[in-house]
Amino acid sequence: MNKQKLLLHSCCGPCSTVCIERLKENFDLTVFYYNPNIYPEEEYIKRKEYQKKVCEFFNISFIDGDYDEKKWLDFIKGLEGEKEGGARCEKCFYFRLNETALKAKEGGFDIFGTTLTVSPHKSTLIINKVGKEIEEKYGIMYLEESFKKKDGYLRSINLSKELSLYRQNYCGCRFSIRSEN
Repeated sequence: MNKQKLLLHSCCGPCSTVCIERLKENFDLTVFYYNPNIYPEEEYIKRKEYQKKVCEFFNISFIDGDYDEKKWLDFIKGLEGEKEGGARCEKCFYFRLNETALKAKEGGFDIFGTTLTVSPHKSTLIINKVGKEIEEKYGIMYLEESFKKKDGYLRSINLSKELSLYRQNYCGCRFSIRSEN
């Protein structure tokens, strides 16, 4: 039986662990690391290296997206002052999932999804709403999922410890850096 080809957008290695673990048996899985929102660039590179480590551990294909923070800043312009979890974040989800869907169509994937729903700090409802909008826009199926379920976030923490992964203490963009960082 042929598995559906799934392009999974990933924000970071730690969040991807439980998602990959749950999806790899049912899908022909490829991770797409596309996060031009991450600041500074050194942080982006560090997270990317740990994402590669996770993909190697699970023997999953990896695609690196382009890093272009200016393009992302232009896209969210006017929302810089929004609180974390607000309109800026929703637009950021759209930016990254839109690129994932385009990459999926271009690469002959059947379905696309994201690891973003594993985080207790992110709204699964908003992420999945955005994903479904993009599904309609491009005609490629979106994997509507909540990886928080069944202690997904806790499992991601435990897998991250087992794999000695770097776990960041802010979402990623320059506006989400907390004062204690």
